[in-house]
Amino acid sequence: MAAELSPEYIATLRRTTGAQKLRVAFALYWSARKLKAAALRHQHPSWSEVEVQLMVKHIFLHAST
Repeated sequence: MAAELSPEYIATLRRTTGAQKLRVAFALYWSARKLKAAALRHQHPSWSEVEVQLMVKHIFLHAST
């Protein structure tokens, strides 16, 4: 992947503070949770919002890479 990154992009990443990187990581995490919830609502229209959120929680607690 590093071969695909431009020198400008790498320089930008190096200038980014740890706090900024952490904010981006949290934003990505919460965006992923919102997307998963939307997909579950679409797949299971009869589920309540509580059921959707419980399933999202379950999925993210047991996710692995």
